[in-house]
Amino acid sequence: MIPEKQIPTKAFVVEAPHAPFVLQDVVLDEVRDNEVLVEMKFTGLCHTDIVVQQGALPVGDYPAVLGHEGAGIVRRVGKAVKDKTLKDGDQVFLSFTTCDSCNPCKDGRKGFCRDFTNINLAGVRGISAADSPISTPAGQPVRGQFFGQSSMSKLAIVNEASVFKSTYKLSDLDFAALSPLGCGYLTGAGTVLNILKPKPKSRFVVLGMGAVGLAAMMTARALGVETIVAVDIVDSKLELATSLGATHTLNTKHVTDLAEGLKEIFPEGVDNILDTTGVIPLLQSSIAALGHDGTLVFVGVAPATGTLTISPLEIMLSCKRIIGAIEGSSDPAKLLPLLLEWYNQGKFPVDKLAKVYNTDSLDQALEDLQAGKIIKPILRWGDI
Repeated sequence: MIPEKQIPTKAFVVEAPHAPFVLQDVVLDEVRDNEVLVEMKFTGLCHTDIVVQQGALPVGDYPAVLGHEGAGIVRRVGKAVKDKTLKDGDQVFLSFTTCDSCNPCKDGRKGFCRDFTNINLAGVRGISAADSPISTPAGQPVRGQFFGQSSMSKLAIVNEASVFKSTYKLSDLDFAALSPLGCGYLTGAGTVLNILKPKPKSRFVVLGMGAVGLAAMMTARALGVETIVAVDIVDSKLELATSLGATHTLNTKHVTDLAEGLKEIFPEGVDNILDTTGVIPLLQSSIAALGHDGTLVFVGVAPATGTLTISPLEIMLSCKRIIGAIEGSSDPAKLLPLLLEWYNQGKFPVDKLAKVYNTDSLDQALEDLQAGKIIKPILRWGDI
């Protein structure tokens, strides 16, 4: 039995911007009425974790425990948690959290939650690390509940809004492969399902064959979209995309710019472009590549510097739409069961994207990700 207060565990702590992830002892405080204690089994590593570790999204204090693609086992349920079916031993996926009271949340567009940035990047209990459920054994506050969870930890006190019970009893192999479901895979799939909504005859383009881009591509294929273009600079990723359903590929290293490369294939332009890269020149070229009534949605984290240039007149006359989206404008409670069902049916084979690393190999996982050797690194917590 885990004691009610002062729960010892281990977590990867980032002491300051640009500091490394260091596995160390931490202490969790009591589980509040609206929280769930989760024993992490697997944690997906997301680009956003690295961006925050590097200080490029300066929201909230340091030191901090990051991680927001957790999958684990329930170990305690707060007495006021709304899901009364949740119990000790349940397999759960962890996703982002929301206020659940603003208009977008009430409409089921929870990725557009009014308070998304503050409560996900800073922490649900409060912006200051002093409000966090995590501290060092010496009592120093450590920022926690990143995206409601801070799942780069063996045990985590998670806000109830971030907890979703699996609709299947999953093997360890499947549980590991699906652990990024609550962010990376949800973002790609949700953007296609909730925002772009491509028709079967659409000319659909995805920029960047990482976890988000490949999830988006598989979703378009599951919806019956007939023409899907995968864009990247790494041939091995484009080969993977082809095996997963892309009908065309484009390596932007081999063309003057994206628009030129796409218009060689589709002279009238394309209907939908989903950008996962955040690369400003690609975004600018994407606008030129759109056909009449085309839509560009970007989900990649773009740098603070750099601007897109397109005149209001061009937007009006071409009926082009440019949309920024977070977490695919999704409601995880509705989308995660669908993606689990698709995975079970073989329509969403994200197991082909994952490589599992033990926690003592985190540095190798990050190095492999940076080098483009893998798509989605996943940490296995094991017996820590």
